[in-house]
Amino acid sequence: MRINGVFSGGGLKGFALVGAVSELEKQGYQFKNVAGTSAGAIIASFLAAGYTADEIEVMLAEEDFETLLDPRRTLLPFPFMKWVTLYWRMGLYKGKALEDWFFDKLARKGCYAFGDLPNGSLKLVASDLTNGKMMVLPDDLENYGYDPSKFSIAKALRMSCGIPYFFEPVRLDAPNGTIVVDGGVLSNFPMWIFDDSPQTKKYPLIGLKLSRNQQEVPGRSIHNALQLFEALFSTMKNAHDEKYISRTHEKDIIFIPVENYSATQFDMDEQQKEELLAIGRRCTKDFLLTWSPSRPSATRRLNVI
Repeated sequence: MRINGVFSGGGLKGFALVGAVSELEKQGYQFKNVAGTSAGAIIASFLAAGYTADEIEVMLAEEDFETLLDPRRTLLPFPFMKWVTLYWRMGLYKGKALEDWFFDKLARKGCYAFGDLPNGSLKLVASDLTNGKMMVLPDDLENYGYDPSKFSIAKALRMSCGIPYFFEPVRLDAPNGTIVVDGGVLSNFPMWIFDDSPQTKKYPLIGLKLSRNQQEVPGRSIHNALQLFEALFSTMKNAHDEKYISRTHEKDIIFIPVENYSATQFDMDEQQKEELLAIGRRCTKDFLLTWSPSRPSATRRLNVI
């Protein structure tokens, strides 16, 4: 069966998404149109390029993710200099190594720009902080003076995965020098993204979300400033999407609880990777036992912070 898929962000926890896709493929489901944010954007892009879940799993298992962390060199080799760099560059790592990795993997399937894919088959979410609005790539690129068909998918992925302060933001050559960061800032799970596209409504939609069902999420314990910041960012990141996950949408979402894993653990060991893959497979298998395919319902898109 052909389906549309929407994948949530979650950093390195995205291994669980690969496990989920693997189970879906095993049971005869194929993705027609895909969308995602951050880690979900990576999985969506690889699927759109023609990779299978097994190929993605092997690709990720073989990768040393620490090599994708590329701090800028400083003239003075003092530890505090990285914080000076953070102040001016707005990120600890350049992100070029990450973008180059995306480019290499996509090129192996002959995918370089959005024009190499069927129209509307891939949509990625990023956050335009300069203008205070969400970006859907490639749809919104014309508004920034770019030809969507010629825009690099690897660059779009770098934009969608730009974790604030972790990776330097992407600067677009657009009016005001547009600053773009991780799409998860505004929409970490864009379940709404295919609602305005008539060509995609003929396919059932499945969402893959790296979290528990909202009703099952326990309250936070906030006792210090760090916990307060984490709670603020988490609430901000999820508030937009929770407005659209009604009971109607919930039945089409595979919730994958991975709260005990870190999104930025680039030194994740093999055991942890296998655990995440297994969680994704198990949750998907349980989901499919009761899932009845339906068409996306109408919602609307919110474009402001």
